[in-house]
Amino acid sequence: MSLQPLAPLPVDPTSFRQALAQFASGVTVVTTRDGAGPLGLTVSAFCSVSLSPPLVLVSLDAASETHLGFRHSGLFGVSILAEGQDDVSRLFARPGREKFRELPLAMGQRGLALVPGALAHIECEVRAAHPAGDHILYIGEIVALAVRPGRPLLYNRGGYCRLADDTK
Repeated sequence: MSLQPLAPLPVDPTSFRQALAQFASGVTVVTTRDGAGPLGLTVSAFCSVSLSPPLVLVSLDAASETHLGFRHSGLFGVSILAEGQDDVSRLFARPGREKFRELPLAMGQRGLALVPGALAHIECEVRAAHPAGDHILYIGEIVALAVRPGRPLLYNRGGYCRLADDTK
């Protein structure tokens, strides 16, 4: 039996988005602050980097207001959203600061806004920032965290979805 390769596509924004849509990911809300108050946005480009020291990476659009807050405060918080929090994800996908008036948020140990009901809260100090195309990759060292049981909110093929069954 021979396997047929996938038909090649041009490497353009449309086909790139098409390819990335095949990758299911968790959904987070990433927050920080500047002199005017809290900033935040929905982020799916989040991953662990190292266990020792505990490091995570988030990728932010270099044109985003939240990116400037990372530079101002040197801190960021990550709320890993739970199944059923798609409304929170949509809220934080919108630009601007008014979203912070629409949802009561918890305050972390470092004074960062965190989403209540999230599966995990992770607070980080920025350790490095790396320009990458139209984004900035931020690496943060975890300085505080909290975890609760539950099922994650997932995003795949342009929509929210859930795990088919409980995983161990």
